[in-house]
Amino acid sequence: MQPATPTVFVVDDDEGVRNSLRFLLRSVGLTTRALGSASEFLEVYKQNQPGCLVLDVRMPGMSGIELQQQLNLRGATIPVIFITGHGDIPMAVEAMQHGAFDFLQKPFRDQDLIDRIQRALERDARNRTALTQHARIRERFESLTPNKVMAAELGVSQRTVEIHRARVMEKSGADSLAQLVRMVLDLETEQAAR
Repeated sequence: MQPATPTVFVVDDDEGVRNSLRFLLRSVGLTTRALGSASEFLEVYKQNQPGCLVLDVRMPGMSGIELQQQLNLRGATIPVIFITGHGDIPMAVEAMQHGAFDFLQKPFRDQDLIDRIQRALERDARNRTALTQHARIRERFESLTPNKVMAAELGVSQRTVEIHRARVMEKSGADSLAQLVRMVLDLETEQAAR
């Protein structure tokens, strides 16, 4: 299955800004989707869609900050680059505290936005790779048969223990005991963070 092409979502209530940004981003080969409101974005965005979000802070209805909070509640990992003509330091701090990737004040140089989008797309790709690896490790870990008692307590032979160890290594996909331990520790850390 071919991975989806990253999409740069532009959400701004100003049609002129949307059209200008769509033209700019397409001129450098970026797949772009421009929308006029936060609610329009929420209707079309799927969390498995790679990309980033260029988001106006102030919009009628749901603001950019409120959209970011909604995405956080949904567990979305899409990098958010805020743009605003009315930015202030407290607003930028709030956006960054809620996980914004970057914050640009209008007017900005086209190249500054393009550079930030490229970095956001790179981060999104890294995040998606890490999430996929964690999911695979979790799947492998969950495929292991529970084995809570030591071989000595069961009274089984050394060969039986070796066979079980080999199956654990095969099912987990680990190449070494150290890698298996690292996988388990990563899962425990992830579960503790929930």
